[in-house]
Amino acid sequence: MTAEALPAELRRAIVQIARTPRLLVACDYDGTLAPITSNPDEARPLPESVGALRSLAGLHETTTAVISGRALRDLATLSRLPAEVHLVGSHGSEFDIGFVHALDAKARELHRRLEAELEQLVLDVPGVSLEVKPASIAVHVRRAEYDAGRRVLADVHNGPCTWPGVTTTDGKEVVELAVVQTDKGRALDTLRHQVNATAAVFLGDDVTDEKAFARLSGPDLGVKVGDGESLAAYRVPDTVDVATVLAFLLEERRHWLYGEQAPPIERISMLASERSVALLTPDAKLTWLCHPGPDAPAVFADLLGGPGAGHFSIKPHRNGLPLGQRYLPNTMTVETRWSRLLVTDYLEPDSPPHRTDIVRVISGEAAAQVVFAPRPEFGGVPVKLVTEEDGLRVLGTSEPIVLRAPGVRWEINSDGMHDTAVALVEPKPERPVVLELRCGTTDLGPHELSEMDRRARAGAYWSDWAATLKVPTVQPELVSRSALTLRGLCNTDTGGVLAAATTSLPEEIGGVRNWDYRYCWIRDAAMTVRELVTLGSLDEADGYLRWLHGVLATLAGPERLHPLYTLSGSVIGAEAVIESLPGYAGSRPVRVGNLANHQVQLDVFGPVVELVVTLAEARGELRDQDWQMVRAMAEAVTRRWNEPDHGIWEERHVPRHRVYSRVMGWVTIDRAIKLGEIYDREIPVGWPELRDTIAADVLEHGWNDEVQAFTTAYDGTDLDAASLFVGLTGLIDPSDQRFQSTVTAIEAELRSGSTVYRYHRDDGLPGSEGGFHICAAWLIEAYLMTGRRTEAEELFEQLVDAAGPTGLLPEQYDPIAERSLGNHPQAYSHIGLIRCANLLAK
Repeated sequence: MTAEALPAELRRAIVQIARTPRLLVACDYDGTLAPITSNPDEARPLPESVGALRSLAGLHETTTAVISGRALRDLATLSRLPAEVHLVGSHGSEFDIGFVHALDAKARELHRRLEAELEQLVLDVPGVSLEVKPASIAVHVRRAEYDAGRRVLADVHNGPCTWPGVTTTDGKEVVELAVVQTDKGRALDTLRHQVNATAAVFLGDDVTDEKAFARLSGPDLGVKVGDGESLAAYRVPDTVDVATVLAFLLEERRHWLYGEQAPPIERISMLASERSVALLTPDAKLTWLCHPGPDAPAVFADLLGGPGAGHFSIKPHRNGLPLGQRYLPNTMTVETRWSRLLVTDYLEPDSPPHRTDIVRVISGEAAAQVVFAPRPEFGGVPVKLVTEEDGLRVLGTSEPIVLRAPGVRWEINSDGMHDTAVALVEPKPERPVVLELRCGTTDLGPHELSEMDRRARAGAYWSDWAATLKVPTVQPELVSRSALTLRGLCNTDTGGVLAAATTSLPEEIGGVRNWDYRYCWIRDAAMTVRELVTLGSLDEADGYLRWLHGVLATLAGPERLHPLYTLSGSVIGAEAVIESLPGYAGSRPVRVGNLANHQVQLDVFGPVVELVVTLAEARGELRDQDWQMVRAMAEAVTRRWNEPDHGIWEERHVPRHRVYSRVMGWVTIDRAIKLGEIYDREIPVGWPELRDTIAADVLEHGWNDEVQAFTTAYDGTDLDAASLFVGLTGLIDPSDQRFQSTVTAIEAELRSGSTVYRYHRDDGLPGSEGGFHICAAWLIEAYLMTGRRTEAEELFEQLVDAAGPTGLLPEQYDPIAERSLGNHPQAYSHIGLIRCANLLAK
């Protein structure tokens, strides 16, 4: 039997409970795992159920158990269940993990009296038998003549069942008398408490199982096997269906825990418009899209949850791997090619502010299968799809969504909660199939422009901009792609800049270091637009400074700045976990929001003031508003430079006196003084002295004789790649032996082959992480400043090699597993690549 044969509501409930963090799966034995037989000693469990229980028990944070009325020793002998499955006998009197109810002398005496009395009651009654267990005795009448069995049961109920201290459990043709307080409900509670389960599944057929069903609540799931009244919310006919339920639960649980086959992060391409981003797998699956903006909930979250979390896929009907994927030169338009099929994707620019429009063009000579499975709000909203003459309408969402697809015939399927549309299309050489996903509108009508004109307009939006850039001679194509990627992370409506396009791509596969980078960090954004200024594009910097001035206008002063904000400039909400998503390759939790919002990060002023310096130099003037902001930031440093903080890496430990943060305080004052000198602005009297004071403080307390390097902070010997900024900023001369020694120490401790780690200290979080591309870029720059050009060129080539086939870089690289890690594409990584190419070209 397949899962489709199960009731739709039951399938839906199984899908939901399979996504609980810690799952307990328990079931009865006779009539549930094993069919009822006339001879109880012949009741064998179905192999399919045994296999499913064993496999469930092998999954992470999943416990399986069989709770039976049989004695534990008999249950173990008869069932032959694997050791991974916990056995509970005698309705909960006996646990394989230890005898929970130790009998005292009084209970042992009662047990002996019960056994003697019951032996007398069943004496000379054919077919009636006693099953003596450590804490109970069961009277079986299944094999007795009917009337004789009724008389025995009546005698037992009117006699020993009324004794003080005796607990009675009635089953099918059996009554059990225990000398301890126990039933299957108590047993289920005991198991739940021991494994700290967040939800439980229980399957049973007997009246004794009702005690367990009565204990289920909230997200729990109860399944009654067979006929009869029951407290269980769901029902299946027989033991064959039990095997199907367990197999379906196993499949859903495994997919939720470990995900589908996840594409390598660096091989994923980004589509972009002036306000939206989307991600595309190497085989043309739209795997990530948020609406109405990049920091909104996802419509397609396949990247973090597999197909069940939403996707929009196009592939040849007769399957085959694509031959390649590329960006059309100097655009954000992506082509995915098979031998006789081409899929072209782009996000439309110049659309209304509330819209996210993606055009997907299928051309060639091969039939293609299209699967459209929107799952708004990270899959938390039930979706219904309605076919209309020119496409599909998505119902049940707060934001309107339609898919224009004239001439396409759709088949709509449902899993009980969500609809999915599937179609087979056959493009002709002269007539491609055009699919238009429109988020934020109910309009299914034709566009005023032809698809070819719109594709040309989308391409020109990017290529016209790219043509204005001054690209270095070192890796010019990759630098151009990095610049386009950074601009794709800029929101031209608001001026905000994404740190990355995604949330929760892991820093360790299967680990918990999964963060939401879909926000605008003060520091990261300043560094992003500054790098674009160095390439000749000033508009992004102007937009960001407008955004920043808007944020500052709501505050009493710059020291009140949060480290990050939404793209619109508002304070982000609390960090939360999307429990229903298994994460990329099973890496949980999936987070939205970011706790770093509440940290103290005193380094953020330095990158902002450096941006103002670079922009003023490019423009030939310093705007009054920008100078006032620089003055305010310098005053904030004056007041707070000697405080501890959480630093650039946002560690969730107590604040420390960090070398990098002190250096950035020095940079703020130093660059502010230079701006005043160059552009004839008044410099407060105390600034030069403060600059010297901070520098002296760093040199005295940041340098550590023991490790012969500038360390992370004043209170330890641990190293940090960010401490390279002592020399990279000019606080000390690069020829200073202390800086050269620091470069060597960081190379020795933090560089691993082609990458550089941030640090190797305990940062208060479990697990590990990869090396950071931005740290490799800093070491390349340090190599150049200390006369080690050969090492710089070698490490730069390794950084280039880490880029994916379409030129994108995520945050990190694991040199051991040789795989990319972290959110993607990451602004920091592309900033580092552009900066290093520029320096090497000089």
